[in-house]
Amino acid sequence: MNKKTVRDIAVAGKRVLVRVDFNVPLENGRVADDTRIRAALPTIQYLVAQGAKTILCSHLGRPKGKPDPQHSLRPVAERLSQLLQQPVPLAPDCVGPQVEALVAALRPGELVLLENLRFHAEEEANEEGFARALATLAEVYVNDAFGAAHRAHASTAGVAAWLPAVAGFLMEKELKFLGQALAAPARPFVAILGGAKVSDKIAVIENLLGKVDTLLIGGGMANTFLKAQGREVGDSLVENDKLEVAQTLLHQGGSRLVLPIDVVIADRFAADAQRRAVSVDAVPHGWRILDIGPQTVAHFTRALHGARTVVWNGPMGVFELAPFAEGTFAIARALAELPGATTIVGGGDSAAAAEQAGVAERMTHISTGGGASLEFLEGKVLPGVAVLQDRSNDDR
Repeated sequence: MNKKTVRDIAVAGKRVLVRVDFNVPLENGRVADDTRIRAALPTIQYLVAQGAKTILCSHLGRPKGKPDPQHSLRPVAERLSQLLQQPVPLAPDCVGPQVEALVAALRPGELVLLENLRFHAEEEANEEGFARALATLAEVYVNDAFGAAHRAHASTAGVAAWLPAVAGFLMEKELKFLGQALAAPARPFVAILGGAKVSDKIAVIENLLGKVDTLLIGGGMANTFLKAQGREVGDSLVENDKLEVAQTLLHQGGSRLVLPIDVVIADRFAADAQRRAVSVDAVPHGWRILDIGPQTVAHFTRALHGARTVVWNGPMGVFELAPFAEGTFAIARALAELPGATTIVGGGDSAAAAEQAGVAERMTHISTGGGASLEFLEGKVLPGVAVLQDRSNDDR
């Protein structure tokens, strides 16, 4: 994606509105996981060093279009102040006279964090007046919130109608790795897809089948493919209305689309359930598939051997329950051990699994946007990316 970045424009002394993704988990009024905050630091620190007047904005949770103290960004402002080792005041709102006065008082190198954008219903509605009110605070717009780039909201798309719009460093990094994987991957190119439902990933599978050398499928979504092949899957999660779609994809994929050969089953959905590994041809009535089996782990690991580019999106089983996490963790470890490969983890549960398996730092890139990375892999144009200025040949 050939988009201009914050490096390509003059920011010294200018008011810069930066859309970040600070939608982080809170516990007892504190930030429980600051991964997304840390991911935005390179852009923020660059702007501070350049002498910009930085105005940060983000959503947090789902406050339903009205102020809600439980969804205040105050804990984020406190954590960001600690990480930057400089004050980051929280504005009382994200638009209005008080905010305008705070912004007007900023000096070069100073920052302010606007209060939760979703305290206004106009944010998600991409209402023109709200977008313009945000834009009037600044002279330049930087989108560094890849995790929200698939939403056409006022702060991700609307403001670009009023301000020159460029990518931040995190956005640039996301587009570089995901874009390269889809456009010109080093081969062999292997994709691993998991998660609960085929319906969530149909478009991804269709897009990737034309690009990958091998597509490995696990998780609950594999059950629908197994049933589409005529196999008995017991009481496993299956989307019966997607069986024909699964059959079509199996036909299109041929030998490139690889399914589990054994699975871990349980007599009920619980951590203390009876469980055992069986062939995919031996799932008894009343039992349910909750993970890929050890033979499948070995089979998938062999398929990964020699891969130069790997994209992984979605767990291989119900990894939230410890007895059914081994398949997912084993795949994470296999990716971490691939020599010389570019390994891209598509956010969400996959990122959490890589972290829990202790191999996150050995991945080439872990996306900060689960939904956004999924839509990107589908081949969709993300609204928050489309509005950013393209870099011309003269800019290179």
